Amino acid sequence: MKLTVYLAGEIHSNWRNDLKEEAKKANLPITFVGPMENHGRSDDIGEEILGSMPNPIFKDAAASDINNFRTQVLMSKSDAVIALFGEKYRQWNTAMDASTAIAINKPLIIVRPENLHHPLKELSNKANVTVETVKQALQVLSYVFDTE
Repeated sequence: MKLTVYLAGEIHSNWRNDLKEEAKKANLPITFVGPMENHGRSDDIGEEILGSMPNPIFKDAAASDINNFRTQVLMSKSDAVIALFGEKYRQWNTAMDASTAIAINKPLIIVRPENLHHPLKELSNKANVTVETVKQALQVLSYVFDTE
């Protein structure tokens, strides 16, 4: 059995690469997918495909349409979702992706530090599992493959 896992969360740190490396070291049969990690390309994709926009609001709307399309396709084809809520960046996209996973009944692991317990309590309550570290999220995935 092989799993596909959508990695939702901020794109500014290396948490995805760290998780992928650890999964590879553990020989876990997992394919990871997620949002466009090139922030500039994510912001510019609307104009890249549709051409120049008249102002920043239209530019953002065009990029959002295409990024949301990507997320919907990749998340719907995934077996599970990991949503990372870090301490440094605003987490609107992460909250939206976690809520989408819940709405489409995708198994969801939320990763959040203890100090975000209160603001994320309702979302955590709807998730399948809430952990505090990416390592713990990987341990949850690893448990899926355990036979004993």
